[in-house]
This record gives sequence, structure tokens and C-alpha cells, in this order.
Amino acid sequence: MKRTLLTVTLLAGSISLAACSSNSAKNRTAAELPPPPASSTTTTPPPPPSGPAAGSQADFVASVQSDTIHFDTDRYNVDAQSQTILQSQAQWLARYPMKRITIEGHCDERGTRDYNIALGERRANAAKNYLVSLGVDASRISTVSYGKERPIALGSDEAAWAQNRRAVTVTVQ
Repeated sequence: MKRTLLTVTLLAGSISLAACSSNSAKNRTAAELPPPPASSTTTTPPPPPSGPAAGSQADFVASVQSDTIHFDTDRYNVDAQSQTILQSQAQWLARYPMKRITIEGHCDERGTRDYNIALGERRANAAKNYLVSLGVDASRISTVSYGKERPIALGSDEAAWAQNRRAVTVTVQ
């Protein structure tokens, strides 16, 4: 019995102390409370730049009027609309003097393979020569002709042929 009484007394004392300590925490004044944690002064890094990387092909396409100029049937002359497009390309190239480009010459499906390879080469060189006349260093520009081998539009009608008669500027470095 003594043992039970002792256990009950100890238990009652423990409960009393626990209750007192919880009440005393509630009754503390603000001056007695520990200070709030210091605000962290870590700076968040700035968000990554949105949009394409400067000087990339995506930046080129986003910055110029177009990466493509078009030609009339069996022609390789740079018309007024194409001149405007090439001028915007020359301005972009002036901002990135270390960038090199390739101008791809393309044709529609009509004509022989050899004829279209030669015509595509003349188209690419016409675009190159115009860019050079605007101050772009010729050593930064290479040309390639794909003739009729890489059509952008499938079909055997004037709408498809008009889209395929083109010169496309592609950044290299």
C-alpha cells in the first residue's frame, strides 16, 4: 500500500509541475520571450533571361524580319522586299561580329537536278553579295545549294513552288 501511495503521490506531483510550467509559459510577457529568428538576408538570384540566348539561331530568327527571302521563277535577283529582309539580317550580324552564317539556296521541283543546283547556288550568292554590299565581311558567309532536294512545301502548284524558291540564312557559330 505504501508503494501505491508513493506512486500516486509522485504521479500527482509530476502532473502538477507539468501544469504549472505550461501555465507559466502562457503568462510570460513579451520581454521574457526569446527574440524571433533573424530574417534571412539571402538574396534570390535573378530569374534567368527569358527568350532565346543572345547570338543564337533562335535569337537571329526572333530579331530579324525573316531568315528567308523568296525568288521568282528561274530568277535569282534580290527584289525590294528581300532587300529589306537582308538589311535586317545585316544589322543583326553587325551586333554579333564573330557569328558566321551559311546561306542555303533552294528551288522548286521543276527543272533538272543540275539546273536547280546551279540556280540555288546563284540565289545563295545573290543574298551573300547583297549582305556584303551592306558591310558584312564575306569571310563570315558561306553558301550551299540544295536545289530542289529540300522543299519546305510539298505540292505541285504555284503556292508550293513559290515557298520553295528561297534562300535561307542559318547561323553557324
